[in-house]
Amino acid sequence: MIEIWNINKTYETGSKALRDINITIDDGEFVFITGRSGSGKSTLLKLLLKEAEPTSGRILVNNMDLQKMPRRYVPKYRRILGVVFQDFRLLMDRNVFENVAFAQRVVGASSKNIRESVPEMLKLVGLSAKYKSLPHQLSGGEQQRVAIARALINRPEVLLADEPTGNLDHDNAVEIMKLLDHINQLGTTVVVVSHSQEIMARMGKRVITLERGRLISDETRGGRGSEN
Repeated sequence: MIEIWNINKTYETGSKALRDINITIDDGEFVFITGRSGSGKSTLLKLLLKEAEPTSGRILVNNMDLQKMPRRYVPKYRRILGVVFQDFRLLMDRNVFENVAFAQRVVGASSKNIRESVPEMLKLVGLSAKYKSLPHQLSGGEQQRVAIARALINRPEVLLADEPTGNLDHDNAVEIMKLLDHINQLGTTVVVVSHSQEIMARMGKRVITLERGRLISDETRGGRGSEN
């Protein structure tokens, strides 16, 4: 569960990025966070990743109080999070298998575990046949699938996706959202930052809207079904 209580964030310039934000996201939920540029979406994501600190308020992720968390514990905390970015952030000199395996090597997984879990994850994202391909040999949609596989390989409890379809065409964007929906149905909490009204309308999920740092709506929108 993610609990955000009375969060305010004011930057040193005096800019107020977030104002009295209260959000609860239950285990297993799929939630969109949306808003115009400058609404506070990115700041909220940085707070959840503990890349920035709130000016006031509390954030609890699975009962861990981020404000009380010692700095030395932050890397361990981030392992319960999977993160996907708009620009993929793949290692361009490594093939698909090694890009996904890299996240396991960082946490000290055994070679045996890597050999077993990477093919399983590539199967989940539909890239089993591409395991030897380099990123430049893949389409944008395929590169994002690699990024998702890498984010999931250490079995995170929460997946944070920052504009995951921002660099994709319509068809690839729809396919990526279907994949995230499937991952959510397997039990992972999914939080997606997005500006695509079409994607959000299609998915029929909970949508939290920010405007100038304030939460202005929190609703579940009726979708047309991800198969469309």
